[in-house]
Amino acid sequence: MMIGLFDSGLGGLAVARALRTLLPAHDLLYLADSAHCPYGPQPIKQVRARALACSQWLVAQGARVVVVACNTATSAALEELRAALPVPVVGMEPGVKPAVAATRSGRVAVLATSGTLGGERFARLVARFAAQIEVQTVACPGMVRLVEAGTLAGPTAQAVVYGYVAPLAAEGFDTLVLGCTHFPPLRPLIAAAAPAATIIDTGPAVAAQTARVAQQAGVPVGAGALRCATTGDPARVAPALGRVWGEALPVELARC
Repeated sequence: MMIGLFDSGLGGLAVARALRTLLPAHDLLYLADSAHCPYGPQPIKQVRARALACSQWLVAQGARVVVVACNTATSAALEELRAALPVPVVGMEPGVKPAVAATRSGRVAVLATSGTLGGERFARLVARFAAQIEVQTVACPGMVRLVEAGTLAGPTAQAVVYGYVAPLAAEGFDTLVLGCTHFPPLRPLIAAAAPAATIIDTGPAVAAQTARVAQQAGVPVGAGALRCATTGDPARVAPALGRVWGEALPVELARC
């Protein structure tokens, strides 16, 4: 019995890392839906289908809690997953509310995917918390590709990140929301591109909520293992996953 997490690819490892800090002795099962990454540009019906397939696979493997460690999948499918699955489901949400509290200039930029930014869930979030604030949305597919390749530093990564972030800093956006779980691994580059900006990442808050839900669901302490799987080619995914996580880990094939 473990906590299961899934993402379109490797971005959700940032949530897994935050969760590991809070629950070091619990077993985690991480599923990267690499065969269908990225979710951002896909039709909502297709994202919902993939989210359900991934969640059902995690439950079949013994997950007692499922974490949708992907903003796009949360936007597309969270309510449907909660209705369909026999276990609690925790989702992601761009940190618009804390960004509004943090901004001094009244100008907030949300870095995410087109699927998240175009969803009704995000529109409701902005309408509820940021009606009096200027919110600039920026889809960043190039940053997703960097993380999927495990390219977190170097000239190529710097050029891609600076291309998205530096103009926002120059225009006076003083608060940046990491609205995609792929982006926290690139935080050092994001911070360098906008050194005066406050960066909002909801991963730790989601991990804290997951810890509470896991306790309520009676998920037992295990060996503190992290088991990783992918719907893609494990031999291709494993090197990039190791770079994002910070150490080499075995990756198995998930058929779902």
